[in-house]
Amino acid sequence: MSRSRIAPPVPKEEVRFEFGNNWRNFLTVFNDDRLRRAEESLITMLGMETLAGKRFLDIGCGSGLFSLAARRLGAEVTSFDVDSASVACTVELKRRYYGDDPFWIVARASVLDSDYLQSLGTFDVVYSWGVLHHTGAMWTAVENALRSVRPRGQLFIALYNDQGAKSRWWVRVKRTYNRLPARLKPLYMLLFGIAFESAAVLVALARLNLRNIVNRWTKYENVRGMSRWHDVVDWVGGYPFEVATPDAVSDFCRRKGFDLVKLKTCGGKLGCNEFVFERNR
Repeated sequence: MSRSRIAPPVPKEEVRFEFGNNWRNFLTVFNDDRLRRAEESLITMLGMETLAGKRFLDIGCGSGLFSLAARRLGAEVTSFDVDSASVACTVELKRRYYGDDPFWIVARASVLDSDYLQSLGTFDVVYSWGVLHHTGAMWTAVENALRSVRPRGQLFIALYNDQGAKSRWWVRVKRTYNRLPARLKPLYMLLFGIAFESAAVLVALARLNLRNIVNRWTKYENVRGMSRWHDVVDWVGGYPFEVATPDAVSDFCRRKGFDLVKLKTCGGKLGCNEFVFERNR
């Protein structure tokens, strides 16, 4: 079963990255091992061996990988995304593994649509990895996600780390990519994809650790079941783009009645900080 809902207008942005096209490509390399890794990452961060009997909301479901992982762990799942191609990817994964299962609902909607979220009720687990900072209204999106968590429920989110001037530079890179003519985008993606990887590669070369360079690509799925290249595309193209420090996110959520349960930072570097909060009232 799937539901379709037309998303409301998003905040005014002159350009916006089409994430769904990237996730459609990801499905060509999807396999059961990636699914197992995704399940493990949920279990590890949430501190639960199973999600049986839990309601799970996947905000910005993208490829559908983590919605599928949550369903396999026993949760009743609701998935939505503002991008129609992402919704189609999630529907496809559901078709492959769960057919017409009534306990997994897929919809097209926006996290900025408060009325839609209110209509869904509250959830034991609200999950949104690397999504809320791409809405053009990050703090509104975070607040709406918080409202979807039931008392003693958990919010698992990942938001881009604030690196000051470096983050502002990447904003320009991303905006430029999305403004380019289609014929120039592949070359631009390749050039800045190399730039994205270059620092780690140079460190590995300096240490004569060629294995680390290879593992960054061949073992990347071991982390969350994702694909290195598709995450690089997501990084270079992902716009709108906002950032926050771990303290800013923790303080914001604490004021809304949430306690920080787990924090996994990117060490002050480029990337996402991961948070698990529990609603205390």
